[in-house]
Amino acid sequence: MLVSLHVKNLALISETEVTFGEGLNILSGETGAGKSIIIGSINLALGARADKDLIRTGADYALVELVFQVTDDAMREEIKALEIPVEEDGIIIIQRKIQPSRNLFKICGETATTKQIKALSEFLIDIHGQHEHQSLLYKKNHLEILDSFAGEALAGIKSELKEKYQLYAAAKKELASFCVDDGTKAKELSLAEFEFQEIEEANLSAGEDEELERDYRRMANSRQIVEAADKAYQLTANGDQSAAEAVGYALRELRSVEGYDDRARELADELENIDALLNDFNREVSEYMSDMEFDGEQFHQMEERLNLLNHLKLKYGASIQAVLQYQAALGDKIEKLRNADEYKAQLEAKLSDMQTKLKNLCQKASKVRSKEAAKLQKDMIAALTDLNFLDVKFEIQVRKKEEITAIGSDDVEFMISTNPGEPLKSLGNVASGGELSRIMLAIKTVLASRDRIPTMIFDEIDTGISGKTAWKVSEKLGRLSQSHQIICITHLPQIAAMADDHYKIAKQAVKNKTVTDIVHMEETEAVDELARMLGSDEITDTVRENARELIATARKKKL
Repeated sequence: MLVSLHVKNLALISETEVTFGEGLNILSGETGAGKSIIIGSINLALGARADKDLIRTGADYALVELVFQVTDDAMREEIKALEIPVEEDGIIIIQRKIQPSRNLFKICGETATTKQIKALSEFLIDIHGQHEHQSLLYKKNHLEILDSFAGEALAGIKSELKEKYQLYAAAKKELASFCVDDGTKAKELSLAEFEFQEIEEANLSAGEDEELERDYRRMANSRQIVEAADKAYQLTANGDQSAAEAVGYALRELRSVEGYDDRARELADELENIDALLNDFNREVSEYMSDMEFDGEQFHQMEERLNLLNHLKLKYGASIQAVLQYQAALGDKIEKLRNADEYKAQLEAKLSDMQTKLKNLCQKASKVRSKEAAKLQKDMIAALTDLNFLDVKFEIQVRKKEEITAIGSDDVEFMISTNPGEPLKSLGNVASGGELSRIMLAIKTVLASRDRIPTMIFDEIDTGISGKTAWKVSEKLGRLSQSHQIICITHLPQIAAMADDHYKIAKQAVKNKTVTDIVHMEETEAVDELARMLGSDEITDTVRENARELIATARKKKL
């Protein structure tokens, strides 16, 4: 569940923090008070696009922080499998800092990517806004809803379908490359043979370029290397003031007095070791200089070889290994082109076998969808009846398409009739905003019985409804809140009366600046807010009593 929301320097919000309850959390306030900012801030924390103009005037940054608690052990392990940190008590803290130049996401204090945030949000929360009502109008979304309802019953088949379809599409693309005229195939074969031969003649070995570049760099700079080594040799081995001469003189001095004191003997022994190391060093420097003699012919050959390797890498790959892999692929291509007719026949047979297996999988998927569609259809009729649709008819049509895709060959469409005597029509022909919002609520309610998402947010769920229908929506939200945490923005008193926790969003002027804040209301404050929502200009005792009756009625409906 969503434990708390902390917002700072975002739009009209200076700083506010709110703690949510487990059941039905209602957010209300005057029109223009900034209710959309609250939901918008949650969306921002979960990866929605952020504009720098959202930063409150005068502030350097905006901050949104969400605290969730995951109590489902299995879900916790699935989240950890995504390499997303989770505290031992199941707490997950998502933080987003919005700055003019960049945005920074963190999960439990660790920097995170937008991809990780969005993957995590799919486990934690389902945000339902008005744009989702409109998504029902598009038939392409109906298949997704049905598949979501089917869940695990369809997941394995869809996974196999996707995998086999990708292989089928690759084989189909490869076959298309062989369905060209003989002249084109001859040109391709000629080019492949030329490229293969060019690489073959180079007689490459993996890692050769790196070793050659090291030797080339050493030889190209041999003069500087020899000069530096000779200088080191002069300082350590030759001359009256060399290190070797100085160490030898120091050693003779210490040996002359070692009989008088053990410590002098120890120091002489140490210096003798240094003298031996210095002699070894001088010998190695001398050998190193001898090895560094410049060979012009060898250098020229090395340069030519490097030019050839770089030419091949420029044409065929970034490394010798990549060039050799390209050559291997060329070998396969040449073999196929030389035996094009035979290979084409093999591909056609392979493709036919793949297509047969895909069709069988499509049939399996279609069978599951038809079975689950019947269940969803039944559940939807019950949910829509609860939401004051009189004599509603709801049908899910699962039709077969000729085209095979990665998700099957089914075309799914939701059909509905909301008035007696009316024929079934596609949801795309349902124009009423109030009907769409209730249909979406019914879908969300039915899907919630099968999913594990703990928190659901509803914005604009009360669009175009009132009276008895508003009560029906209120009851549905109340029942849904018994198994899920619900956060709902509303302007209807019937829905607000059902609240387990009621929050007021208000806008006020502070030091010549407009500020939006959100506060949790106690019972007496909630009664006054409900009285305001009932439409009274003046909150009298009578209006308060009406509000209390509304709350009492809502509590009875919850039982």
